[in-house]
Amino acid sequence: MHKLRFLVSRRWIAFALVVVFLAWVAWRLGEWQFHRLADRQERNEIIQRNEEAGADPVADVLAPGRAVAAADEWRIVEATGTYAVEDTVVVRYRTRDGAAGVDVVVPLELDDGTSLLVDRGWFGTDNRGATTADVPAPPDGEVEITGWVRRDAEGDSAAVTDQSTRAVDSARIGEALDREVLGGWVDLRSESPEPATPLQPVELPELDNGPHFFYGLQWWFFGALAIFGFFYLIYDEWRGGRGPWGNQDAPAPEPTRTGRAQPARARRRTWRERLDPGSESDRESDSDSEGAEESAVDREHHARQE
Repeated sequence: MHKLRFLVSRRWIAFALVVVFLAWVAWRLGEWQFHRLADRQERNEIIQRNEEAGADPVADVLAPGRAVAAADEWRIVEATGTYAVEDTVVVRYRTRDGAAGVDVVVPLELDDGTSLLVDRGWFGTDNRGATTADVPAPPDGEVEITGWVRRDAEGDSAAVTDQSTRAVDSARIGEALDREVLGGWVDLRSESPEPATPLQPVELPELDNGPHFFYGLQWWFFGALAIFGFFYLIYDEWRGGRGPWGNQDAPAPEPTRTGRAQPARARRRTWRERLDPGSESDRESDSDSEGAEESAVDREHHARQE
């Protein structure tokens, strides 16, 4: 066991702590990916269940001042009303396939005086963006719509300025438009009658598991690889390390049957020597120079004897 005494050196203790930290980070990142996979599977189940359930009246799901529950997101609702075109809000920085554009949100005035925020779809623009006057108008008169319920956004991105925002928050949009709006909003699924210039429909999330499972496995593999590499380096150091057992002089050459000395086997290089070939070449050059000096001395000695 004295050959493993190098493990208690400060260098190897620090190395072990680094490996433990890297393995712990890889484990946590793998868990994070698997948690994301579970959340995505739960969301997919909700979307599929709500799609199969059909449309419900909007008043049964949404109400003014009430946040949308997680289980109600992606439910399909139906409503009848009139679009308030003058209060159109554009949602900036919405790209599709690398093209710039905006989402168009228009309040739908209901019979009870409240309004439902409807994201009617995507409209392509140039890099300068678009204003409410640039986007195509919705159908005139009474309109019947169906849509998927969405939860409100949070944070500074939901701020509304000049009927423009980066994320939809029904409370902030209602305050900016001075309207009583239902909590949450909907992504348009269908509207009747159809508009003269339709917008590109809202993109629904893909109902697959995504890359999270394989990402999680990759992180765990990296952690296992770090641990395996650590123990391999211990084994490599144990076989030919620079400890007291690895720095001994090479054994004397053994004579063979012919009387000639058989050269000793070269010592196995350690992993540090493989990573730092310069040190090994320096040692070889030093040994070569020493051998040259010894040869010069021998030649001078023989010359004097003659």
